[in-house]
Amino acid sequence: MNKIFFTITGTCYRYGQEFIEPGMVVRLVKEPDNEFDKEAIKVEMEGLGQIGYVANSPRTVLGESYSAGRLYDKIGDAVEGKVMYVLPKGVLGYVEIETERGEM
Repeated sequence: MNKIFFTITGTCYRYGQEFIEPGMVVRLVKEPDNEFDKEAIKVEMEGLGQIGYVANSPRTVLGESYSAGRLYDKIGDAVEGKVMYVLPKGVLGYVEIETERGEM
């Protein structure tokens, strides 16, 4: 199992990110019918629904995290992740993915 990091953006269009804390569980769900981005992955929380998206732009991806485009083919239709850090420009989380030997 490898940790793959991702950035949650767009929280300002939903509930904000003030309530998000490290350790919280999120669900990443592919959104293939998204008219703006065919590799869109929405981020949901139990009880709230959608809280944002996995970043898919070089200006919104934080640190070593994967963009939605890089992550898209590595997950099924949905996967559970965890929040690591809440930062001023986004939320950093990770998913654990089983990869084939030699692949990251």
